[in-house]
Amino acid sequence: MPPRSAPSDPIARLIVVLACAGFGSTFALRSLEPLVGVIARDFGADPHRVALLSTAFALPYALIQPILGPVGDALGKQRVMTACLAVLGLALILCALAPDLTSLFALRMLAGAAAGGCIPLSLALLGDRVPMASRQVAIGRFLVAVILGQLSGSTFAGLIEGAIGWRGVAGVTAAVAGIACAAVAVGFPAGDRTPARRPAFGVALTGYRRILANPQARVLFAAVFVEAIAIFGVFPHLAPLLEARGAGGPREAGLALAGFAVGGLVYAALVGLLVRFLGMARMLIAGGFVCAAALLSIGLAGSWQADCAALTVMGFGFYMLHNTYQTQVTEVAPTARGSAVALHAFSYFSGQALSVAIVGEGLRVFGQFGALAVCAVTITGLGILTAALLSRPVRPAPSPAP
Repeated sequence: MPPRSAPSDPIARLIVVLACAGFGSTFALRSLEPLVGVIARDFGADPHRVALLSTAFALPYALIQPILGPVGDALGKQRVMTACLAVLGLALILCALAPDLTSLFALRMLAGAAAGGCIPLSLALLGDRVPMASRQVAIGRFLVAVILGQLSGSTFAGLIEGAIGWRGVAGVTAAVAGIACAAVAVGFPAGDRTPARRPAFGVALTGYRRILANPQARVLFAAVFVEAIAIFGVFPHLAPLLEARGAGGPREAGLALAGFAVGGLVYAALVGLLVRFLGMARMLIAGGFVCAAALLSIGLAGSWQADCAALTVMGFGFYMLHNTYQTQVTEVAPTARGSAVALHAFSYFSGQALSVAIVGEGLRVFGQFGALAVCAVTITGLGILTAALLSRPVRPAPSPAP
């Protein structure tokens, strides 16, 4: 066994522990999207209404961030992550027992709020511990677990629902969250935990104002908001669209959505080379064009296999954009990374929450190709614009008063 003092050991262990939290929190995130039609039939509801279960998860995820950021900075990010995973597991157990659609919506909201304490605080911890020069690669490695959680959740749900039902799927997601909670609870060395202090929300508000005064921070927060709308709006609608044109059901929708995660894994494997040979600006521009091509392909309404291939490409392009934004945001407020990443997650998941309704209305008004063509133009413009605006190094926000 390598000596404990080896410099790579603490970072490697940190990534493994955070990977457990990331996997557990994202496994449930996409697990219901392939099952929209099944849940709609079970409760006798409109599939477009059931698709809003994604909003029910994403909106509280976003709204809880301004609170969890300073709480994580004060109480210790590790402690807050453990508590959030415990609540997530409980909420998912109750989802499996939900007697009606209204209860399911409420419980998905609780699950979303709890999941909000995992990935943003993990990114903040990586910002605390990993030097900027190697941070994008480290975050890319952590994203493997996040992506695998999405991949496993959507694929598992689509393939296994026929055997155990959507309630069984919810029960398994609860078990995964429980395992992740146990791993995080014991994974950090005892001496590695930050001493707790009382959260100072007044100071946090001042810190938020200072972070938002940084022009590059505003660019990053706006970028992930727009990115989330353009990319994720079609996800909950994919299963009903496939069913409507006779191209498949939950199984095919789950496999198609899994393609997005596969593309993310390809990105994670190549992130070191991409950073070295492309650099930030070219990665953003290329990511925008790659996502646009994929969205146009999905808009053509081909087979589920074609959608899966397009989503694989889109996953690769999305992480070229998103991982770059994540890395940059960890440096806008080095003394309050939990708060900075919390605002980033707030913007990102607010976009996801709104995306379902926005793209749903676009599908109704413009049809599948028209709605996704608008998304394609948006994501292309975003890549080009942010490449220009973020070309200068991130200027840290002033430190908040003690």
